[in-house]
Amino acid sequence: MSLPDDDDPSEDEERRHQVETKERPKTEKARRFKVVMHNDDYTTQEFVVRVLMKFFHKTETEATQIMLSVHHKGQGVAGIYSRDVAETKVAQTMGYAREHGMPLLVTSEPE
Repeated sequence: MSLPDDDDPSEDEERRHQVETKERPKTEKARRFKVVMHNDDYTTQEFVVRVLMKFFHKTETEATQIMLSVHHKGQGVAGIYSRDVAETKVAQTMGYAREHGMPLLVTSEPE
């Protein structure tokens, strides 16, 4: 019986060509949230377009398309953001609507 030879050059050569890999835990993508505008009978269409341009940086054409979706379908997506940004946009928009006497409802929900 022979003992393993620590000085065996073939083992050193084999060890040199092996690559050690570590498994990384998969990172989840941050959840995105839709900012949804809801239709009501009192908020004017012009006000909705103004809000979309002011807080969501939409062009007049984009804002009009979203406003028409809100008007015809009952709701429309103003944008998709991280949770913090979505909640901030909801708060800003709702505050602005209240300042101007509009009952506009804006919510955020997971995408």
